[in-house]
Amino acid sequence: MKQFLLKPLHIFLIGVILIGLPLFLFPINLFDGEIVYKSGISTMVEPRPLSLHFVSGLEYGKNLPKEIADYYLTAKGYIFAGLFILGIPALIAYRIKIGKKKHPKS
Repeated sequence: MKQFLLKPLHIFLIGVILIGLPLFLFPINLFDGEIVYKSGISTMVEPRPLSLHFVSGLEYGKNLPKEIADYYLTAKGYIFAGLFILGIPALIAYRIKIGKKKHPKS
């Protein structure tokens, strides 16, 4: 098991799963997004933080109020989500790779 956890690719994959699962399963509003409200002929766009849980439609897709026409992440929200889900595990895996080069017998 210890050899399995010393490989950077395995650490990266485990990190992606451990960080991605809570972000998709729980409504944690961290990422910049916009909600489009439509009432009659008027349309209003409200910038607000959204969760990946909301954007993926796991829970709210069926129970949306009639006023909400659309919701989506902005470019900044997608970049932030990518950095969270892929960037942090990549940094951890890179750190393990560097540590293995300094101490090859470990």
